[in-house]
Amino acid sequence: MKKVPMFFSLFYSLCLFAQKEDQTKGLKDYYKNYFPVGVAVTPRMMDVGDESNLILQQFNSITAENAMKMGPIHPEESRYNFAPADKIVDFAQKNGLKIRGHNLCWHNQTPNWFFTKDGRDVTKDELLARLKQHITEVVGRYKDEIYVWDVVNEAVPDGGTDIYRKSKFYDIIGEEYIAKAFEYAHEADPKALLFYNDYNTENKVKREKIYQLLKNLKEKGVPIHGVGLQGHWSIYEPSAADLDESITKFASLGLQIQITELDVSVHAKEHARRDHRPSDDVSIFGNEVEQKQIEHYKMLFEVFRKHKDKITSITFWNLSDKSTWLDNFPVPNRKDYPLLFDQNLKPKKAFSEVVKFQ
Repeated sequence: MKKVPMFFSLFYSLCLFAQKEDQTKGLKDYYKNYFPVGVAVTPRMMDVGDESNLILQQFNSITAENAMKMGPIHPEESRYNFAPADKIVDFAQKNGLKIRGHNLCWHNQTPNWFFTKDGRDVTKDELLARLKQHITEVVGRYKDEIYVWDVVNEAVPDGGTDIYRKSKFYDIIGEEYIAKAFEYAHEADPKALLFYNDYNTENKVKREKIYQLLKNLKEKGVPIHGVGLQGHWSIYEPSAADLDESITKFASLGLQIQITELDVSVHAKEHARRDHRPSDDVSIFGNEVEQKQIEHYKMLFEVFRKHKDKITSITFWNLSDKSTWLDNFPVPNRKDYPLLFDQNLKPKKAFSEVVKFQ
């Protein structure tokens, strides 16, 4: 039998070692010199299993998808439901993961009791008192554990010329509720970073309205440290130029930028609920759609890396295509495939494009 030259034997061994190392490296490892990479999770994922293993392999930050929102965590005036959020925080603490808090004030998923008393709307002072009590209780519970909070979520409307969304918070309190929410959060945990969080931040009109809101808060001395670009995008948008402009414009206010809810839908973006149509069916993740998603993810992370001096975190909104918030939203009975891991928790081709820069 012919003896294999030592050089080729060593080369083969190095190749096997590199292949094994690549299989164990996660997004957090590829981007360790750029920014933390996180994922939105449910309490169930914290149980020992394939999903928790994937979280620990790939990510170094987690966000509660729903467990810390007002409705789930504070369903009744005198009752908090901390157990699901506690489970997520305990998992993160045990495994050395950073934790983003999401979120403290949002017009959606706020329980009806929050705005009413004895069959009528509460007064401005009553609502501010409830808001302060809620924020103080939630932020105080996780003080020194959660390093950043999405304090106010989606306070700017998509259309029209109004800067402020006409929510119950706005109707009863006025625009002041935004500044107050930040002040209450800062009082509860002075060390925590406080973010405003919104979607469609790359839309030219909405971008300007969000910019004016943030500029106004900064000029008033409100304790705000950053802005979250939700990143609910699709294979058709945003363009690199629009994303670049948004990051640069918001950072010019001296704010940190975090991509807080990243996914790339294979469907054109919609927000309004509508009935299912036969044309909505994407039963197979076909080659053309897959290639568009690969190219889009590649472009997005090229822009993120370009702005590593401004971006301080990236968070994917859900773990894999197995289950995502975009399934059945906004169209019932429609499946989506927006993430880097498929329905079997395996890396998709887009994953390779996101990490191959090294």
